[in-house]
Amino acid sequence: MIRHVLFIQYKDQATDVEVATSLANFEAIKSKIKGIESVEWGLNNSPEGRNKNYTHCVFMTFTNEVARDYYLPHPEHDVLKAQLGPILEDIIVFDYAL
Repeated sequence: MIRHVLFIQYKDQATDVEVATSLANFEAIKSKIKGIESVEWGLNNSPEGRNKNYTHCVFMTFTNEVARDYYLPHPEHDVLKAQLGPILEDIIVFDYAL
């Protein structure tokens, strides 16, 4: 299995609707691309203040590296990135194998 973790910092001018749409797009992609076992997201609520302005995390699990590598150039992933790009201030992507 491959875990694909995204730490997201939205632009200040991103609306609540735009943010909600991007997160819904992440949730929906599981049904559009084979090999994605799960997708979840959360809003930072740590009291430590060490999130460096990253407010959201998306946590995806792929069946294996082949599935992750199939997802990356997939047209549905491109659609997701096109919607996210204009409202994205910064992102950290971190993958690891189990």
